Amino acid sequence: MLLSELKIGEKAIIIKVKGYGAFRKRIMEMGFIKGTEVEAILNAPMKDPVKYRIMNFEVSLRRKDAENIEVISLQEAEEELRNESKKTSNNQRDIEITDIETEKNIINLAEKKSKVINVALVGNPNCGKTSIFNIATNAHEHVGNYSGVTVDEKQGSFEYNGYTFLLTDLPGTYSLSAYSPEELYVRQHITQKKPDIILNVLDSSNLERNLYLTTQLIDMDLRLVIALNMFDELKKRGDNLDYNQLGKLLGCPCLPTSARNGKGVKELFAKIIDVYEGKDTLTHHIHVNHGEEIEKRIKILRNSIKEHGYIDEMSSRFFAIKLLENDAQMERKLRGLDTDGDILEQRNNISKGFQNEFKTNLEDAITDAKYGFIRGALKEVYHKSKEKNINKITEQIDAAVTNRYLGFPLFIFFMFVTFFCTFFLGQYPMDWIDSLFAWLGETVSNNMPDGPFKDMIVDGIINGVGSVIVFLPNILILYLFISFMEDSGYMARAAFIMDKMMHKMGLHGKSFIPMIMGFGCNVPAIMATRTIEDRKSRLITMLIIPLMSCSARIPIYLILVSAFFPSHAALILLLLYFLGMLLAVVMAKIFSRFVIKGESTPFVMELPPYRMPTAKAIIRHTWEKGKQYLRKMATIILFASILVWALGYYPNHNNFNTPKEQMENSYLGKIGKTIEPVMEPCGFDWKQSVSLLSGAFAKEIVASTMGVLYASNQESIEIAQAEEVDSDLRISKIIHNNMTPLSAFSMLIFVLLYMPCLATVAVIKGESGKWKWAIFTVCYTICLAWVCSTLVYQIGSLIL
Repeated sequence: MLLSELKIGEKAIIIKVKGYGAFRKRIMEMGFIKGTEVEAILNAPMKDPVKYRIMNFEVSLRRKDAENIEVISLQEAEEELRNESKKTSNNQRDIEITDIETEKNIINLAEKKSKVINVALVGNPNCGKTSIFNIATNAHEHVGNYSGVTVDEKQGSFEYNGYTFLLTDLPGTYSLSAYSPEELYVRQHITQKKPDIILNVLDSSNLERNLYLTTQLIDMDLRLVIALNMFDELKKRGDNLDYNQLGKLLGCPCLPTSARNGKGVKELFAKIIDVYEGKDTLTHHIHVNHGEEIEKRIKILRNSIKEHGYIDEMSSRFFAIKLLENDAQMERKLRGLDTDGDILEQRNNISKGFQNEFKTNLEDAITDAKYGFIRGALKEVYHKSKEKNINKITEQIDAAVTNRYLGFPLFIFFMFVTFFCTFFLGQYPMDWIDSLFAWLGETVSNNMPDGPFKDMIVDGIINGVGSVIVFLPNILILYLFISFMEDSGYMARAAFIMDKMMHKMGLHGKSFIPMIMGFGCNVPAIMATRTIEDRKSRLITMLIIPLMSCSARIPIYLILVSAFFPSHAALILLLLYFLGMLLAVVMAKIFSRFVIKGESTPFVMELPPYRMPTAKAIIRHTWEKGKQYLRKMATIILFASILVWALGYYPNHNNFNTPKEQMENSYLGKIGKTIEPVMEPCGFDWKQSVSLLSGAFAKEIVASTMGVLYASNQESIEIAQAEEVDSDLRISKIIHNNMTPLSAFSMLIFVLLYMPCLATVAVIKGESGKWKWAIFTVCYTICLAWVCSTLVYQIGSLIL
C-alpha cells in the first residue's frame, strides 16, 4: 500500500521511496527510508497535508508526495504473517507469536518486499530491448530487426540474487517528445508508474543517435543504468569505447552486453541492484549542458514552474525543456493548471526573444545542444577503427535488394519461394496429419453405436477440426520465412523499396511493414501501425491491412487450390497475396483522396544492418505461432465445428431419405438458402455461402465448416473415392465434385477480400478510437469482395 492510504492512528514500515531526483533525496533526508516505522497521527482540516511521526519527530507531508512512498501497515503485515504460519502449520488454530518475534518478522517481511525492483526497459527501436527482456524473463516475445515490433508494453518477472525484478519492455522510441504514440506512451509510463530503475538499452554500433534519448532521460532526473547492447559488434569492427568513462560523464553506470548470446546480462542486473540500493559509486545526477544562453532560459522557466507548484510527477527541469520545445502534450497539461496563462505567456516571450536574438528557434537549438553534448562525450571515450569495413556486408546486400531494377523482382522472388515452400514442403506432413484424422474418423465410426453423439464426434469434431488442423505445417513454414525476413533486416528494405509507391497512394513507407506483418495475423499488424507518426497514414493503413492474406486464410486457400489448381499452387497463392496488396494500394489511394484527407509526413526510417537470425529465435517464434494456432483449434474452432454440425443435423434429422435432402432442410440449409440469392452472382451455392458467413468469427472456421458440410455427405465421399483427383486431401477430393474451378477461384477472391475476423474489428476500433472505422472496414471489405468475385465469375462464365 501507499503511505497516503495509511489511516490515522495506524503504523507501517516503509518499503521503498519512489519518485525522482531532488524530491526523492529530500524525502529520504527527512527519514523516510526503507525499514523505518512511520505512524499517521493527524489530518489537516481539509485532510491534506498529513502529519506523520517518524524517528521520534513529527513531519507533515502532502498526500500527493505520500503517494510516492510504499509501505506495509503493521496490521497488514501481521495478517500476512499469520496466513503464512497457518499454511505451514498442521493445525488451523491461531499461532501464538511473541511481540519480539512479531516485530522481527514484520521487519523481515518489509525487507523482503523492498527487494522487489520495478525496471522499465527504454531504448530506440531495434536496439535489443526485447532480446534482453526475453533472456532475463525467459519470455518468448518476438524480436524483429526493424522498428515497431514492440508496440505495447510487455511485462515479466524473475528472481536474481535474492531480488525480484518486475520488468516492463516499453515500445521502442527515438525520443520522449509527443511526436508519435509510442513516444507519448513511454513518457506517460515513466511519469505515472515511476519505475525504480530505467534500463536504457543502447545499440553500441550507433551511439550518437541512441544517446539522444539518454539525454532526455537524464533531464527527467531518473535512476539510470545503461546497457551497451551489441557490444560484440562494436569490438568486431575494431572500435574502442571506454564505457567506464562514459558512465562518469553521463552520471550512471554503463555495461557492455550482447543479447544474442546473453553475455553481460547477469552483470547488468547485478548493477541494477547496486543502483537501487544506493551502493553504486558512479551514480550521480548531472545536467546536460545546453550552453549558457539556453540554460539561462531553462532556469527562468523552471523557477517559475516551481514557484507556482504545478509539477508533482516529473522533473521541473524536464517540464521546462519540453515547454521550450513547444511540446503540445505538456502545453495541454499546463493549461489545466496555469489558468491565468502566466507560465505559457512567459514561455512565449522567452521563445520569441531567443528567436530574435539568435535567428533560430529554441526547439532546434535545444536539439543541436544535446547532440553537441553527445559528440563531446563520445570524443573523449569513443575511438573508431581506421579500417573502412563497417557494414560492408550490409552495403553489398543492399546493392542488390534495394537496386532500382532488381529490388522489385527480388521481392517477388522471395515471396514466390515462401509460398512454394509453404505449399510443397508442407504437403508431406499435411498428408500424414490428414491420414491420421481419416484413420481416427474411420475407427470411431466403426466402434461407436449409431446416433447423434457418434455423428457429432465424426462429422462435427473430427471432420471439422481435422479440416483445419492439417494445415499446421503450412502455417509453421510461412511463419518461418516471415520470421527470417523480419529478423534479418530485410523487411525494412521492403518498406524502403515500396515507399515511392506507398507515397503515390497517400501512404507512408512505414505502412508497408504492418501490411507485410498482416500476412501472419491482422491483429498485431494493426497494432504495429502505432509506429507511423502521421495519423492519416496510420488510419488508412489500419483500414487496408484486412486485405492482407493472414495465415487464418491459408487452410481455405490450400483446400481449394489442392482440389482445382494443384499444379499451379505456388503461382495461385502468389497471385492472391499480390492481388490483396494491389487492391490495398488502390483502396488506400481512394481513402486518401476522398475519405481521410491531410498532408503526409516525410519518410524517415532506420535501415538496420543485416544480421543473421539465430535458429533458436526463429524456431521459438514459429512455434509460438503454432501454439496459438493449436489453441484456437481447441477453443473457437472446436466450438464452431460443433455448432455448425448441430445446425446442419437438426431439426428432424431422420425424416429425410438422403443426407443431401436432410442437410438442405436443416437450420444451416435454411440459413444458406436465405442468403444464396445474394451470393449466387459470385457463383456460390448455399454451402459456400454458409461457410463464408461462419468466417466472420475466425477465417479458419470457413475451412472447418466446409469440412462439416461436405465431408458429412456420404454420397460425395463415395464419388470422390471413385474418381481420380490430383490431391491427397480428403476434403479437397470431396469439394472437387461439388464446385467448378471458376466457382472455386471466385471463392478464393471472396475469402481474400471480405470482412476481417471479429478480433481484428475490435482492434481497429481500439486503435482508431472510434467504432465508425471498424464498421466502415467491415462494410467496404464485404462490398469489395462481392464486386470482385461477381466480376470474376460473370466474366469467366462468358469466356469459358
